[in-house]
Amino acid sequence: MTVELVRLGTDYGGWWVPRDAVYPGMLAYCAGAGEDISFELALHEAGCRVVTFDPTPRSIEYVKETGPHDERFRFVPIGWWDEDTELRFFSPRDASDVSHSVLNLQHTAEYFVSPVKPVWKLMRELGDETVDLIKMDIEGAEYRVIRSLLAHGPRPSVLCVELHAASALREKLVLLRLRLAGYSLAKIDGTDYTFVRRRRGENARIR
Repeated sequence: MTVELVRLGTDYGGWWVPRDAVYPGMLAYCAGAGEDISFELALHEAGCRVVTFDPTPRSIEYVKETGPHDERFRFVPIGWWDEDTELRFFSPRDASDVSHSVLNLQHTAEYFVSPVKPVWKLMRELGDETVDLIKMDIEGAEYRVIRSLLAHGPRPSVLCVELHAASALREKLVLLRLRLAGYSLAKIDGTDYTFVRRRRGENARIR
């Protein structure tokens, strides 16, 4: 299997994805809107269905102002986690930064509280049977969310994830789990990783 990659979105908010994975009607779940949804907008312009998730107050206002207003774009102001609960989202040190973290990556005191849910439950509540592409930039929560995806689904054809600071062992373990689940690493761009799920008996070749 040869994977031809294309970058969608801005230098800051864009991602590398397989060109043939972007087509009208494809469903993408994108967690972590921040204040750049250029990737989501590019998917939408290609005819894809996009659901964006982010509980951050500034992000909620940004998406309301910037996001498309049609049936192919939905916004859900809820965070992703591996259980249905409420968590504190801690502020970044730089007030101009919108990226809050449930793991308090920047060791700050200010926070807001928001509901969080596993992706499988959100999918059920939204009435979606499958998800074709998942993108997540969720400030350290990705490790628990990936574990939930592999245990309970969904398992998209394309997984785009930013892996934030963690131990080398933890990062190796998540890469191993994804590989054992049939995912090939298609691209590394800084801390952004793009994985493609292989069909049985196939190995991915990137170009």
